[in-house]
Amino acid sequence: MLDMRRREFISLLGGAAAWPLAARAQQPAMPLVGFINGGSPDAATSFGAAFRKGLAETGYVESQNVTVEYHWLDGRYERLPSLMAELVRRRVDVIATPGATPAALAAKAATTTIPIVFGVAEDPVKLGLVASLAKPGGNATGINFFAQEIVAKRLGLLHELVPKAVRVAVLVKPAARSRPRSHPS
Repeated sequence: MLDMRRREFISLLGGAAAWPLAARAQQPAMPLVGFINGGSPDAATSFGAAFRKGLAETGYVESQNVTVEYHWLDGRYERLPSLMAELVRRRVDVIATPGATPAALAAKAATTTIPIVFGVAEDPVKLGLVASLAKPGGNATGINFFAQEIVAKRLGLLHELVPKAVRVAVLVKPAARSRPRSHPS
């Protein structure tokens, strides 16, 4: 009788030990997100941090239930076609291009099936990323910061605040441009 109970107990433990393995074997692979930014990891840490925060707010935690593969272009936009081809070949689940208009355009040119989430300063309809703001259609969606449209509003507000101002100076950081530029090799 004692021998039979021991065998039942060992069988129970053996079966229970296999449950986590069986459950793990049935779980689908974690979604893979291809994150592309035009800057460098050092200069664009806020993009990565904000992206991780947004994922966490929607229930996704890196390395727990989502994998994010970061690609920093360091201003070398000529790498985009091969990078996008590689992401499409590997069938990532989503391509995220926050703050990188050239990357969003390259993603749109590379795939019509993989979802693309973008953040751009220009009008995404004029860029050809979406059909309309109300109904984007296709596989791309995102945020438009309307940066160009806001410039006129800012100047108007400045004029209201300082109506006698004759000159206005603008400081620009050329390296922060989102448009591709050629670089010497």
